[in-house]
Amino acid sequence: MFRISQFIAEIDQPTPVGPHRDPPGPVVIWNLLRRCNLTCRHCYSVSTDTNFAGELSTPEIYVVLEDLKAARVPVLILSGGEPLLHPDIFTIARRAKAMGFYVALSSNGTLIDENNIAEIAACDFDYVGISLDGLGAVHDRFRRLEGAFDASLHAIRLCRERALKVGVRYTMTRDNAGDLAGLLELVEREQIDRFYFSHLNYAGRGNKNRAEDAQHRLTREAMEQLFETCLDYRRRGIAKEFTTGNNDADGAFFLHWVRRRFPERAAHIAAKLAQWGGNASGVNVANIDNRGIVHPDTMWWHYPLASVRERRFADIWADLSDPLMAGLKQRPRPVEGRCASCRHLAICNGNTRVRAQQLTGNVWAEDPGCYLTDEEIAA
Repeated sequence: MFRISQFIAEIDQPTPVGPHRDPPGPVVIWNLLRRCNLTCRHCYSVSTDTNFAGELSTPEIYVVLEDLKAARVPVLILSGGEPLLHPDIFTIARRAKAMGFYVALSSNGTLIDENNIAEIAACDFDYVGISLDGLGAVHDRFRRLEGAFDASLHAIRLCRERALKVGVRYTMTRDNAGDLAGLLELVEREQIDRFYFSHLNYAGRGNKNRAEDAQHRLTREAMEQLFETCLDYRRRGIAKEFTTGNNDADGAFFLHWVRRRFPERAAHIAAKLAQWGGNASGVNVANIDNRGIVHPDTMWWHYPLASVRERRFADIWADLSDPLMAGLKQRPRPVEGRCASCRHLAICNGNTRVRAQQLTGNVWAEDPGCYLTDEEIAA
């Protein structure tokens, strides 16, 4: 994840540069179940509205919570499918909060209404993320449900009224890129706390639709728009968080933007970006799927590591006998092609790796999703 707001702040108020450090345990995105009331076009878990066999029971989930606490995991993102369809979602969330985890709810928003908002608020989620893939009919088309946009926007408003920190997640493709500006206006108008921009990654249903991936020109334009919007909010004293995910080339592209806009800060920003260190799949980001299988992150569902039913999470995560995990934890990673010779390797860390694996079969091949030019990455 690339935190745009954090680096924009460094332009106005630089902070001391330190060495790159990994936290004691990874953020865990946990797909508690696979069932979902929607069949979104870019779903990495290829969910649908049916029960899936072999999922962790609630008592098993409680055991894993203890394992994650012992592994010093700081953050749990409860996801799905649609996590609100889990019959024990609220008891699970309350238990996780009582154990000291930062707990986020990742929802499509269509099931949040007046009937359950009080219980959602009582869980005291640290963050509620709701997906919007465009405005009105565009979002409905991506979510394959008429009225989905209105329902999700209503959910955002209910969360805001209950003083829950709420954010919008947006995955850009060619078909919805035109709605980015409108979504950013909506974020300000609706007083939404956070905007998360996700690049389309080649996983799950997103892999089947990779032909729809936005062209690099659109990506560059979108990133420039995000940088300028975030800067504008800061200069106007409006506190909002802007983050991106699934393409760590964003950090290197931000550096080029800073060199054009604030050349006097370029050296400092370059050092802070190296301190950040780029992609953290298999290191600081982990995924547990609905059956208890651990993956390097949510985009690696096709690559199982081991089951929490059979091994403790900490043991799975530390096991370097798996070649993918050994490579992901290596710094610099053993990347090839453009990535190997890129001047920004220390910043993006070779990116997510799943695009290269999906398109070439070679996990260490150059990332086909990198939108920087040869001149911009030349040593």
